[in-house]
Amino acid sequence: MTVPSRPGPALDIPCEGLLFDNDGVLVDSDHGVGLAWGQWARARGLSPRDVTAMVHGRRSADTVALLVTDPHERAAALAEIDRLEVEAAATTTALPGALTLLESLPQERWAVVTSGVTALARARLASAGLPAPPVLVTADDVRHGKPAPDGYRAAARQLGLDPARTVVFEDSTAGVRAGTAAGATVVGVGPRALDTDAFVVVRDLRGLVWRDGVLGLAGAQLLRR
Repeated sequence: MTVPSRPGPALDIPCEGLLFDNDGVLVDSDHGVGLAWGQWARARGLSPRDVTAMVHGRRSADTVALLVTDPHERAAALAEIDRLEVEAAATTTALPGALTLLESLPQERWAVVTSGVTALARARLASAGLPAPPVLVTADDVRHGKPAPDGYRAAARQLGLDPARTVVFEDSTAGVRAGTAAGATVVGVGPRALDTDAFVVVRDLRGLVWRDGVLGLAGAQLLRR
């Protein structure tokens, strides 16, 4: 999908902290996702394309619950896909602008909130060469995954911030709904976010600057405002 982009006009969002989804925002894990879920789907006679299309922004446990009808088989099926995804994490790369933005932020001002399990999140961040987040909230840490707001609320709480004073970066419909439900301002990242209700959509994290309680998007490429 080719989406035209243009330099964004000055756009400042007051906020005290930045909460990032991982996959599709900080890292490009699409190749590994396709490998892992494709193998998992084929072993069960399912369409790899259909399965891969439904996993973005959703915990693997929630996807498995939808696709594996026998409750007694779900634990083994979940353990298998978690293993396959960790094995494929070596193919993960950083998305443009991610490293520059993260390295510019004070440690007490940012967190990563992901639908992946902890081992997978850390493996993908490490493969992409990105710093370990000061706060990491994963599928292992919440009772309800995205689109529930639990993860973003937990991250804001650990940073000592009001979720309403944070900006969430997301690329999926489930993630945008989670950030909105938490009370945050949501910035969509990448073409997938054009199908969401994000406040604004940027191509990637290049040109974004956080300073003195303000997120500046003047240098970003806006896909939608």
